Amino acid sequence: MPDADDRTRRPFALEEAVALLSRTPAVLDALLRGLPETWAHAHEGGETWSPFDVLGHLVHGEQADWLPRVTIILTEGERRTFDPFDRQAQFAASAGRTLPDLLAAFAAARADSLRGLAALQITSGDLDRAGTHPAFGRVTLRQLLATWVAHDLDHVAQVSRVLARQYSEEVGPWQAYLRVISGTQG
Repeated sequence: MPDADDRTRRPFALEEAVALLSRTPAVLDALLRGLPETWAHAHEGGETWSPFDVLGHLVHGEQADWLPRVTIILTEGERRTFDPFDRQAQFAASAGRTLPDLLAAFAAARADSLRGLAALQITSGDLDRAGTHPAFGRVTLRQLLATWVAHDLDHVAQVSRVLARQYSEEVGPWQAYLRVISGTQG
C-alpha cells in the first residue's frame, strides 16, 4: 500500500499537466456562465478579486506569462530574465468587457497556448532546462509548467471560495463544517 506521500504528490508529467490545463476553461465556464452579474462581481471584501477579475487575470496570463516564459527557457535559457508579470493588468484590460466575453477569451487563449505548447515538442530532457525569474532566480521548465497547473487550480478554488462565502451567514451553524467558508483544513 502506498504511503501518504505517494498519494498526495505526483511527479510532473507533461501529458497530465496538459490534460488539467485543457479543462480549466470548461470548468470555469460551467461554474460561472449564466450567473447574475452580482455573482460574477462578488468578492471577499477589500481588494480581493471577484470571479470576473480572476478570469481577466487568467486571460492576461495566457498572453503574457506562461507560454512566453516557456519559449524563453527553450530559446534563451538563463541568459534572459523573464519579463515581469503584472498581476493586476486585468483591471484595465477587462474594463468594459462582459463575463461571457472573458469566458470565451480565456477558452480561446488557452487553446492557443496549448497548441503552441504542443508545437514546441517538449522532451523529458527539456523539463530540466532553466530560465531566470525576476524574483526567484533560477527556475526549471518543469517547475514553470507545474506552477501553471497549480495556478489554475488555485484560481478555480478561489472562485469557488468567493462564491461560497456569499452565503457565509445564510448557512447558519453549518458554517463550521464548510471549509470553503471557514478556511479550516481537513
